[in-house]
Amino acid sequence: MRKKTVEAADVERLGVRKTYKLYIGGAFPRSESGRSYPVKTHDGTFAANAALASRKDARDAVVAARAAFPGWSRATAYNRGQVLYRVAEVMEGRRDQFVDEVRSAEGRAAKDAAKTVDAAIDRCVWYAGWTDKVAQVVGAANPVAGPYFDFSVPEPTGVVAIVAPPSSSLLGLVSVLLPVIATGNTTVVLASEERPLPAITLTEVLATSDLPGGVVNMLTGKVAEVAPWLASHADVNGLDLTGAPLSLWRDLEAAAADNLKRVRRPDDVEPDWSPNPGTDRLTAFLETKTVWHPIGV
Repeated sequence: MRKKTVEAADVERLGVRKTYKLYIGGAFPRSESGRSYPVKTHDGTFAANAALASRKDARDAVVAARAAFPGWSRATAYNRGQVLYRVAEVMEGRRDQFVDEVRSAEGRAAKDAAKTVDAAIDRCVWYAGWTDKVAQVVGAANPVAGPYFDFSVPEPTGVVAIVAPPSSSLLGLVSVLLPVIATGNTTVVLASEERPLPAITLTEVLATSDLPGGVVNMLTGKVAEVAPWLASHADVNGLDLTGAPLSLWRDLEAAAADNLKRVRRPDDVEPDWSPNPGTDRLTAFLETKTVWHPIGV
């Protein structure tokens, strides 16, 4: 009696379940704790697993950001603009994937998700164009009563920790991240807790563009667990609380005050990220250095 051969086409294929990793120092490590958590779509369907970052992961990310700061902050503004434009180019090539992920995460219609992704890519180009113009806008040659040149020059603050917006998983993310790195800072970003997949895909874009490792470090996990360690970390110079829940504001600001961090407080309600962002976020983490120099020397 002959056995019936089962064709491969007759067997239902199981999809490959992904467990996304962190992005630290230009590499994709697992959380040192070995933990992960399930990420669901807007309708509650399982989408993937994401690494659940720990306190140690946050410290490692700060170390990577600090190591990258000297090179990135000393890079020419023109070069930083080229790098950000390259990020836009790579995002454009993965546009369809971003549209699918934004649609799945945020519950948007396909047309609306595509519009949001296009706005995020355009924002990369917009900030790329600002890198060599910020100093002209906020810097100055100051008139003085004496034989001196006097210049006010903007400089990056250093390492900036960012709590990404919880709802706008891509456009909101690039709107808070890009102005910080465009001006020469390096970052540790805590992605949206419930909608981290577009942020993780963005790190894959960053890793395959020209951005040096450590300039952007992306953590996924619980805001309430990781954000306090970033707020209290002595080697973090600035803190953007855009995506922090109201219940954590007071404690995070108090922790940041202990080591004199510059803190950007969030709005009471997550803003609409679609309008022109202006220059407010470009200057939020800049310091002004005033230089005197004798004339004729």
